[in-house]
Amino acid sequence: MSFRSGRSWATRKMIERGGESGQTSMTQDQVPADHFWVFGYGSLMWKPGFDYLERQRATMHGVHRSPCIFSWVHRGTVASPGIVMGLDEGGFCEGVAFKVNMNQQREVVDYLRARELVTNVYIEVTREGHLDNGETVPMLCYVADTTHQQYADNLSIDALVAQISGAEGQSGKNEDYILDTVEKMREMEIHDERMEAVAARLSRPG
Repeated sequence: MSFRSGRSWATRKMIERGGESGQTSMTQDQVPADHFWVFGYGSLMWKPGFDYLERQRATMHGVHRSPCIFSWVHRGTVASPGIVMGLDEGGFCEGVAFKVNMNQQREVVDYLRARELVTNVYIEVTREGHLDNGETVPMLCYVADTTHQQYADNLSIDALVAQISGAEGQSGKNEDYILDTVEKMREMEIHDERMEAVAARLSRPG
């Protein structure tokens, strides 16, 4: 299996509109033969759900972490959507990169697609990322599709808190997702005033 041959419709869409969106996909021949990297910026940071060889702090430029996705499955429903993170255009994002054995590529990518592409609000791409050790490597990641109906564009703090509060999906309560993500960001000393403001107004459900 390769990212090219196993590419989802979302990946093809991103590559086709790469110039328009400003996203840059990397070619298959840039992917090392014995391993690949996965970039996590939300729940993947604290609950990857797959085996990996190592993890490092990493930075990806051209995108930033944002609570910009209405969750219809994992942290909400269609009738009562929650809010989860997406990689939105512009800026940079600090997160976690996971090094995965290439022998596990099919298993891990299938798992990630089932987790992230359940409603196709994310677009699967391989982008350049910068590891904490100074290396620059291609990383598999999931960015927000800004044309999708689940894209939540620039919601206010009040609107985010209202949307998150009480929402629940197959993976649990929305408040827990936000608070766990912010807790991991604090642990990594990643500063995000917007997410801190949202977290300050949330409490874990009893």
